Amino acid sequence: MRTVQAVVESALETTRRETSRLTVAGRTDAGVHARGQVASHDGEAASADALNSLLPPDIRVLASQAAPVGFDARRDALSRTYRYRIYSRAVMSPFERRHALHAPRELDFGLLDACAGTLFGTHDFTAFTPTETDHVRFERDVFRAEWVRESEHVLAFWIEADTFMRHMVRVLVGSMLAVARGRFDVGWFAGLLDGAPRSEAAETAPPHGLYLERVKYPPQASR
Repeated sequence: MRTVQAVVESALETTRRETSRLTVAGRTDAGVHARGQVASHDGEAASADALNSLLPPDIRVLASQAAPVGFDARRDALSRTYRYRIYSRAVMSPFERRHALHAPRELDFGLLDACAGTLFGTHDFTAFTPTETDHVRFERDVFRAEWVRESEHVLAFWIEADTFMRHMVRVLVGSMLAVARGRFDVGWFAGLLDGAPRSEAAETAPPHGLYLERVKYPPQASR
């Protein structure tokens, strides 16, 4: 299966004439977008222009520069921020169909935001990742969680946390949508954050509405 990492590694190998293995800040499932991905590799930095000349049009390197010795894009990250977009209108925009989840019926924005308000702080997110997992730690620290009206028809869920588990944001969104549609209440959603099993949460939202927006590093790593 084609992956962004493998495509970029191939371009690196051609540019640098040696095998390069990328370490990425945030892993994304097939169909998920990444607007602010960060990756590191051993050796000299390759030119962004040279890489982009080899990459397909749906993948672009915005910057490529030398990093401090020992920098690791995944291990050194302080937090990651994701956004999930929903197009809330009876008729789906053909321009948004690959970039947002379609919600043909009006959603209760107040309930969505109330659910998001329960996420701040440290919680056990066992309910929001597949049962079969390699994770051994299920607590995550959430620094930001809110719903934003980005336009007349687009709602977006923004969340920043230290790290994320597989499907975590998508199950959070699916469960908040279940509340907004009247299937459950906010108390039910809040109760999932106490280490409830995956079976008690709602369905996983599809991948195409999800974006990795940015990764935060300490100042010394950023330099």
